[in-house]
Formats: sequence, structure tokens, C-alpha cells
Amino acid sequence: MTRRNIARAVCAAVLAAAASIAVAAQAPAAKIDLTGGWVFTVSVDGAVSGTPTVTIKQEGEKITGHYSSQTFGENDFTGTLKGMDLVFTFGSDAAGQVTYTGKVLNNDSIKGSADFGGAASGTFEAARKK
Repeated sequence: MTRRNIARAVCAAVLAAAASIAVAAQAPAAKIDLTGGWVFTVSVDGAVSGTPTVTIKQEGEKITGHYSSQTFGENDFTGTLKGMDLVFTFGSDAAGQVTYTGKVLNNDSIKGSADFGGAASGTFEAARKK
């Protein structure tokens, strides 16, 4: 094999590898599906204040579900999932409008913040029920 042929073979291999990397970089991200049961751990002022259970139904970007906690009772909610950004709200006699805003880390984990009608706010971590 001549030097020219070796150089051509090396160039062809480098170009093939670069094309493979470019195709892999354009592959779609894993589809997020939040449908199912979740346990939220909510902290206000740095202390765990509750562990509500949440059932989510996802249809595209539309989120609906049910929120159950000792603090706010039983509430149906609506919201959206746009990309990895989750927002859902419900009305509560105890706090007015409650809003959860989070970032989906993967199909089993969400982290974010919660606003309890402007009277208090906190953070949350959510894990899919096993």
C-alpha cells in the first residue's frame, strides 16, 4: 500500500467517525413521560414540611392529576410540561393558589420550587413511586 493510499484510508476513517458523532449528537433526547404516582418531599425554610402524593396524567404537554397531602387535602390540578419544565397549580382553602414549578431531571426525578398562595414558598424533590 502506498503512502497516498494509506493517507486516503486514514482520511476516510476520520470522516466516517466524524459523521457518526454528528448523527449521534442530533439524536432526539429520551422521551419524558411523567404519567404515574409520585412522592414529593417539600421543604419550607429548610425543613421538611410535608410528603404529598401526586398522581400525574400526561398527554403531550398537558398535565392533569391529583394532589393529596395532610396540609392541603385532596386537590385536582392542571399544568404543562414544556421540554423539561413542569408547572402545575391547584386551589386550596388553606393557601389559595398553590403552584409547583420544577425541572424534570429524568422519568423518575423532578426538583423545583413551590409557592403557597404568596404566604410561603419552598422547594421540593419528587421521586416516582416504585
